[in-house]
Amino acid sequence: MRRFLLLALALGLVAAPLAWSQRRAFVLPNQPYDGRFTFVRLRYTQGYRLAWNADYPQMERNFMAILGDLSTLRLHKTTSNVHVLDDPALAHYPVAYLTEPGYWYPTDEEAAALRKWILKGGFLIVDDFYFERQWAVFEAAMKKVLPEGRIEPLDVSHPVFNTFFSIKSLDGMHHPATPSARAVYLGIHEENDPSRRLQVVINYNNDIGDYMEWSGDGWYPVNLSNDAYKFATNYVVYGLTH
Repeated sequence: MRRFLLLALALGLVAAPLAWSQRRAFVLPNQPYDGRFTFVRLRYTQGYRLAWNADYPQMERNFMAILGDLSTLRLHKTTSNVHVLDDPALAHYPVAYLTEPGYWYPTDEEAAALRKWILKGGFLIVDDFYFERQWAVFEAAMKKVLPEGRIEPLDVSHPVFNTFFSIKSLDGMHHPATPSARAVYLGIHEENDPSRRLQVVINYNNDIGDYMEWSGDGWYPVNLSNDAYKFATNYVVYGLTH
């Protein structure tokens, strides 16, 4: 099964969008830890080597500017961090963002480290993937991280959709690459108990990062960018309060 999934991953890379060839694997200096909220993006070493940096760093700059205006959080607006999954420094940060997981498969060391971080209270936001092959790769990777974890659908009554904004509907958003891919929101709960802490939130058929990155350029309808900021804000507030 693992060989099959890795082969599917490799085949998927051949069909990766042309825009990937224009990406640069640059990483800006990390903000030293000082207790203020810092947006953390996870950089994976297995899988497509540039997929982790989709929308980087403009998405986090835009999001932190909005979050700083919306909330009283003490946060870094003009800097953010990138950490590999087994970086011990990740323990300083309660919320992390993983993008394009359809091209991600962690090493044993990365999976163990990410599992430890989640079990100690870390909240993982997964974003930007939208077809079955990507789902299969992500699901295999997530099972490696949390072997006993069950991925289950979330409905609009879940606390994660009501921590800051009261989101009234989970309908309306879709992946920017194809409007036919309607957004689905899923999660993994502590001990698979929906009454306990949500450990992982999954935006399938969606890409809130892209909507936030281009929110000032008129690429997308305003309502979709607004909704992306609402989901992202709720996720961060949930992660900080649970």
